Amino acid sequence: MSEALRIALVGNPNCGKTSLFNHLTGTRQKVANYAGVTVERKVGNFVLPSGTQVRVLDLPGTYSLNATSPDEAITRDVVQGKIKDEGNQDAFLCVVDATNLKLHLGLVLEVIELGRPVLLVLNMMDEARRRGMQINTQKLAQRLGVPVVETVAVKNTGIENLMAALEQGKFHAPSAELSDVHLTGSNHEKISEILKDVVQFVDHEDKRTDFLDRIFLHPVWGLISLAVLMFVIFQAVFAWAAPFMDGIETFFGWLGERLGEYITQPLLHSLVVDGIIAGAGGVVVFLPQILILFFFILVLEESGYLPRAAFLLDKLMYKAGLSGRAFIPLLSSFACAIPGIMATRSINDPRDRLTTIFVAPLMTCSARLPVYALLISAFIPSKMIWGFLNLQGLVLFGLYMAGIVSALCVSMVMKFFQKDKSQHALLMELPSYRLPDLKSVWIGLLDRGKIFLKRVGGIIFALSILLWFLSTFPQPPENATLPAIDYSFAGQLGHLMQPIFAPLGFSWQICIALIPAMAAREVVVAALGTVYALSAVDDEAVAQGLSHLISAPGTGWSVATGLSLLVWFIYAPHCLATLATVRRETGSWKTVAIMTGYLFGLAYLMAFLTYQIASRYFGL
Repeated sequence: MSEALRIALVGNPNCGKTSLFNHLTGTRQKVANYAGVTVERKVGNFVLPSGTQVRVLDLPGTYSLNATSPDEAITRDVVQGKIKDEGNQDAFLCVVDATNLKLHLGLVLEVIELGRPVLLVLNMMDEARRRGMQINTQKLAQRLGVPVVETVAVKNTGIENLMAALEQGKFHAPSAELSDVHLTGSNHEKISEILKDVVQFVDHEDKRTDFLDRIFLHPVWGLISLAVLMFVIFQAVFAWAAPFMDGIETFFGWLGERLGEYITQPLLHSLVVDGIIAGAGGVVVFLPQILILFFFILVLEESGYLPRAAFLLDKLMYKAGLSGRAFIPLLSSFACAIPGIMATRSINDPRDRLTTIFVAPLMTCSARLPVYALLISAFIPSKMIWGFLNLQGLVLFGLYMAGIVSALCVSMVMKFFQKDKSQHALLMELPSYRLPDLKSVWIGLLDRGKIFLKRVGGIIFALSILLWFLSTFPQPPENATLPAIDYSFAGQLGHLMQPIFAPLGFSWQICIALIPAMAAREVVVAALGTVYALSAVDDEAVAQGLSHLISAPGTGWSVATGLSLLVWFIYAPHCLATLATVRRETGSWKTVAIMTGYLFGLAYLMAFLTYQIASRYFGL
């Protein structure tokens, strides 16, 4: 069997490169990290009609080989053949947006000047024709000295022609024709000369994009539109996910019952049902919320809206010490801080990137929702205000806003202490509005689902088993008078920690739950259920039982304790996976230590103030 043909896709952001990659490879793709760096590489495979295997590498988008970010550095090094794992590619497919050749041809010329085998993919040709642009691809190929193929990746148009060009080996190093056409001067001058020769504009205006931009980039209507859009997205995250989450909880409850019937040994039964199955269910139950949020993010990204949201918020975010590019990573952090922190790779300025990483954990991720739901239902009455606002819903909204405001305050403090206070201009392309490529959205959801289950699920799964062990062993002695949990490792540790957290109103039971919460916040509900010796079929039943128990008059927690714990979870870094991601992205344990210290410090201070004020001044 002959060796697979190795090709790499190179292009500017928003050129349709990822859509082309998805249509070529489908689900036959995988994501992995380059050795020694945090940037991911996406590799897929497909087969040409002749049976030739093709390995295709989707490189991060870049405007130039003069790298200014980690992503762009990887693209530069692969193109220049500096990464041993990749070696030399047989060909580079330079994907360009046909509607914006003036910007996109700059990168093409840089790749051509390296003398590497190149095939130019002229994408979005349907949009170019809609705007009245006439591009002479034959003359363009002659001027550049490389073959040119027209495509419309989102509609799968031109893919057969592209595969035929690969089949025939039309990709090659730039021919001598490039110098024969007397392209002298800078690349900017070369591009201007090429465009005069190969492109004719019948109607250069994109009326659809201009009309929408008058709304979405308006200083008032743009912000209102963004606020409405965010409200709809988060409503959908909660409303749409509910039936799927209920179904998942029901399934894992049923699975625990069925398997439990066949396991008669008490300890093994407890391990399998309460540890393994409950731990797996505790992870998967949040997947619908993650996928729904990412669905909207992918659709907005495919449509061309997200860069505009970043542009719209740039001045506002700069005042708080952030960049407009931080909008997308922080938006992702509402689902999970891990992909949000990973998304900061697109931020060129190291100062802005570090600030965004530091505040990303303050966004209210979906893992906090079970804790918020438990405590709000237990201590906040369900009543209407002004006839249409639910008090519990307002408290939940307040918790979200507290995280956002706190993130802005932290970034402002970081800006104050930074030596470099200069403003770095936000330079980004605003692509034309277009309909999302549903295939790319679907593949993107699959990728993010796999990442969530692999990187987060494993930790929560292992922790559930560890929690079961700590709460079960050692067994209580004969003639024991206290509950079994008091004699376990977890009980002993909880009693040891309680004096430290007493000023916050935390009981020793809460202290126990804080330990497994270090790995994942959502484990807290199950941990409290174990501590209070509750047994239930699923997490929902556990939460209902806990809600009644912790709010019971005389024996439960005070309202001040409940509010204090709510505030604690706004700030505390209860996610080891997030801290591990920060270490991987920054390469610094010092950064991880500083982040952990400031988050725990904020959590303790704010929870202390909440408890003391609520108990002393309001008698709660």
